[in-house]
Amino acid sequence: SYLLRHARSRNYVSESEVCKLESVPLDFGDYHPLKPITVTESKTKKMNRKGSTSSTSSSSSSSMMDPLSSVLDGTDPLSLFAAAADPVTSAPPTDGARRKRDKDESSGVGSDFEPWSSKRGEILARYTTTEKLSIVSGGCHRKATTTGSAVSEKVRTRLEELDDLEEGSQKELLNLTQQDYMNRIEELNQSLKDAWSSDQKVKALKIVIQCSKLLSDTTVIQFYPSKFVLITDILDTFGKLVYERILSMCMDNRVSLPDNFSPESVNDTAKETCLNWFFKIASIRELIPRFYVEAAILKCNKFLSKTGISECLPRLTSMVRGIGDPLVAVYARAYLCRVGMEVAPQLKESLNKNFFDFLLTFKQIHGDTVQNQLVVQCVEIPLYLTLYSPAIDWILQCIAYHAPDVLLTEMMERCKKLGNNALLLNSVMSAFRAEFIAARSMDFIGMIKECDESGFPKHLLFRSLGLNLALADPPENDRLQILNEAWKVITKLKNPQDYINCAEVWVEYTCRHFTKREVNTVLADVIKHMTPDRAFEDAYPQLQSIIQKVITYINDFALLFSVEKFLPFLDMFQKESVRVEVCKCIMESFIKHQQESTKDPVILNALLHICKTMHDSVNALTLEDEKRMLAALINGFIKMVSFGRDFEQQLSFYVEARSMFCNLEPVLVQLIHSVNQLAMETRRVMKGNHSRKTAAFVRACVAFCFITIPSLSSIFTRLNLYLHSGQVALANQCLSQADAFFKAAVSLVPEVPKMISVDGKMRPSDAFLLEFLCNFFSTLLVVPDHPEQGVLFLVRGLLNVIQDYTWEDNSDDKVRIYTNVLHLLSAMTQEAFIYHVDKVDCNDTLYGGDSKFLAEINKLSETVVSQILDHLKTLGKEETLKRQSQLALYFFNTILAHGDLRNNRLNQLSVNLWNLAQKHGFADTKTMVKTLEYIKRRSKQPEMSHFTELALRLPLQSRT
Repeated sequence: SYLLRHARSRNYVSESEVCKLESVPLDFGDYHPLKPITVTESKTKKMNRKGSTSSTSSSSSSSMMDPLSSVLDGTDPLSLFAAAADPVTSAPPTDGARRKRDKDESSGVGSDFEPWSSKRGEILARYTTTEKLSIVSGGCHRKATTTGSAVSEKVRTRLEELDDLEEGSQKELLNLTQQDYMNRIEELNQSLKDAWSSDQKVKALKIVIQCSKLLSDTTVIQFYPSKFVLITDILDTFGKLVYERILSMCMDNRVSLPDNFSPESVNDTAKETCLNWFFKIASIRELIPRFYVEAAILKCNKFLSKTGISECLPRLTSMVRGIGDPLVAVYARAYLCRVGMEVAPQLKESLNKNFFDFLLTFKQIHGDTVQNQLVVQCVEIPLYLTLYSPAIDWILQCIAYHAPDVLLTEMMERCKKLGNNALLLNSVMSAFRAEFIAARSMDFIGMIKECDESGFPKHLLFRSLGLNLALADPPENDRLQILNEAWKVITKLKNPQDYINCAEVWVEYTCRHFTKREVNTVLADVIKHMTPDRAFEDAYPQLQSIIQKVITYINDFALLFSVEKFLPFLDMFQKESVRVEVCKCIMESFIKHQQESTKDPVILNALLHICKTMHDSVNALTLEDEKRMLAALINGFIKMVSFGRDFEQQLSFYVEARSMFCNLEPVLVQLIHSVNQLAMETRRVMKGNHSRKTAAFVRACVAFCFITIPSLSSIFTRLNLYLHSGQVALANQCLSQADAFFKAAVSLVPEVPKMISVDGKMRPSDAFLLEFLCNFFSTLLVVPDHPEQGVLFLVRGLLNVIQDYTWEDNSDDKVRIYTNVLHLLSAMTQEAFIYHVDKVDCNDTLYGGDSKFLAEINKLSETVVSQILDHLKTLGKEETLKRQSQLALYFFNTILAHGDLRNNRLNQLSVNLWNLAQKHGFADTKTMVKTLEYIKRRSKQPEMSHFTELALRLPLQSRT
């Protein structure tokens, strides 16, 4: 009891002044933290290491330069060494360097050229089959040769092996599924790499020839584009292996050729090997494998002559004319374009010739041979024509890349002259620049109208046109006519899938260029087409895409929800998971684009409906992450709602929201915070002087919180909200309501479990409880006593709960809390408290330092101190001595801060605690030294001379 009977009398104002940081005058003309830094560059000339002298010159430069770079004049020593080194004498290239060189060599095309790799996955996904496939598997066994055989014998053996492959040493694998077929192709690709790495070059070539032959087989015609993708992957691998093999032979003294080498710098061995490969390939009898394998190693012509590639391309282009099947031929042309763009993108003449050759043979597609083949395979003409699209699209993309408008116009005119040209027209719109297409939109619409409907459906042509118009704008005067012409065709489509695929593309054009009236008309038409027979159930991805496009272009939500058919459009999403995804998409857009708070009833009603849909999707199986995401979106909406000064309307909205979103705990927490904020905003407006009306209103706010908090499951969320809401009630002079919150918090403390879940992991709750109780005690300082209750009834109640709470055996948190209680009780004995709540009389005013009040505090402190000392005694065992040392020092610091050490008994207690802290060598020496230094500093302050004597009584013990 003598601790608080002799609590140090505090003058908080003067203490605050003493503790303030010393202010240093600063000339802001010279320095400001946000001002650009000035870097001083020092150039030092060093003479010798011992007793060196240096002459330094300084110059200033702007902070836009990096201080390190500026010292080095923008270069670093490593870069200087690299620059000084001769590229010819540099080290051999690593794999990374080789990959970089390959990239550089193909960099004749820029990043605006869509590479083949980006189309690969789409083709494999689109062109599939359920029919059985067959593949020829060669018996690629290497024959043994005697070690002493001559070179001529070795060459003859290799030629025999190649003949052996062509003359039937292979077996046919039948009845393969598509997946088995793809796996087999992948095995062949791996076999190629294995054969190459084990120096079986002939076997590798055999595998490539074998794979190339498969490209002449069109027995399962709808799978042909995917087969082309898979097999050309193997050809690409082969071409790269051969090129790198010859390149490695060009190294002299482990020095590689530069990137832009000339044939003159290639040694004879490498040239001979390169010619050998071309001769081997030239001996392949069949046209298709010979064409593909030579095209695969086209890049190797660089080793032989400067004009090698430019001479080969026209010859290979002419070779394709010998392929009779138009589908096989067009893919061969596509591969040639692909290789040509990689190795010589500047040779556009050969690519153009390739395409014009195709135009000359275009009528073959509608010839009798093809028609008979389709009848046998039961394939319709429209489906057959779509097989050409990837190849023609690629050829046209290669030709159109950076091509002048004159060439594009010429190609367009040539396509126009051909009959049945819908396929070509579609590829032109897919491959040509969007700006070129958009500028001639009406011409393309005219060409689409003239197309024959039977071969290639017009709606696909309009879809391709729409995709271009989503990327580039047509002439302003044509925009409405373009939409009318397109929609006339689209709206007549009977097949819902065809219709929605087209409508999805044109919705973006409509949103981009027209008002809500046209958007509403388009949405109404989609509803009309997709509602019969519940067709919308098969078109959720497209319908989702339409919603995404609408909210991308219409960011004004008042305008969006005034589109009459927007909400009926949402009703088509009957599948709950899809419906929720769409709602999330709308809410994300609202939170992203809504800059100002709103009270628009149209927006509020629509978004409440959308949020309610999201909330109602939550069930017992919903993942926590999903709940968090939904709650965050709903909270984002709640924060954006404001009725300005109409606080009652605002509270009504929160009440409605509580009833709608009761299953999402984070939303209820947000609503409690929002209502507390509303109460404080009312207080701010009234400047703390509530009228009868506003007093009733803040009590309503407090009541909202009081009845909502118990519905939460997280115990620490409830505790913190009780405390926070009690503070708000106290600030608004609702004293009885504040008491109710604090009593609820006190009664909840015994329910705190030993372990709680934090981020999905179980953690001890002690640290959280300690933090909460410290905050609670800080608040209780300013809570006035109830006239009908005893003195400090809330503090007593909380101490009883802490006493009865079951703490962990190895925990000292209970005593740490008691020590913090002493801080509170010390503050309560002061004449004026350190802080107050405006317009609320605290106990310092109510009791006015009454002796009975102080006696009660002393009685309470006596109990607390005895509990602390008893606990320190129980820690005397060997295994708990370290804890005893820490707690003794903690209690010592409390007495130092809050006790009047002029009292002998208190002085002696502090010395005993100091000695106890050091007694068994567990005290941290640095901490003890700093504490003692602090005491000596304090002794020099006015009225603190008694600290000098105390410092002499506190010895520092060395740890032994």
